Amino acid sequence: MLKEKLKNYNIILASGSPRRQQFFKDLGLDFEIRLKPVKEEYPNRLTHFEISDYLAQLKAIPFKDELQPNDILITSDTIVWHNNKALGKPTDATDAFQILKSLSNATHEVITSVCFTSKTTSKTLYSVTKVSFKEFTDEEILYYIKTAKPFDKAGAYGIQEWIGQVGVTKLEGSYFNVMGLPTHLVYQTLNKLAEQPV
Repeated sequence: MLKEKLKNYNIILASGSPRRQQFFKDLGLDFEIRLKPVKEEYPNRLTHFEISDYLAQLKAIPFKDELQPNDILITSDTIVWHNNKALGKPTDATDAFQILKSLSNATHEVITSVCFTSKTTSKTLYSVTKVSFKEFTDEEILYYIKTAKPFDKAGAYGIQEWIGQVGVTKLEGSYFNVMGLPTHLVYQTLNKLAEQPV
């Protein structure tokens, strides 16, 4: 359905995340993957969705000069927001333990920003999901880190993994957003872009 609407466009997903790539396949889209290294740093003055917006836009910059008129580049970033600070990917097992310990028996926000860039325009959207965890024992946290090795995930966890299955007590918002992509927003935005002439 959407694939047919976008037949005159070339969708570029700038993400090495297997989960995001699978989402695009599940949406039935033809797309190509292009990756460019970006140093994911942001100004200290930024908070909440400003951080993920900034990083999603930052990831689009290296592609700007090579985009063709029919290209739509999609970049995104996910952060976990808790106690007024952004939790990124853990640096090691000790860091992962501290992060998960802080999320135990508490509610945090997962924010994913998606930036849609063409040769002439750029649009950034974000989605916020509230996630509540039960109280984890140290043994549960250590087990999860050892078996899942969640070092490539913001907030040191994947909701689709064991820790999400046993730990999530409440969820407000998009589940897929927590996995790394607010698929409803991507679908909606691509539908709108497809209506514009190439």
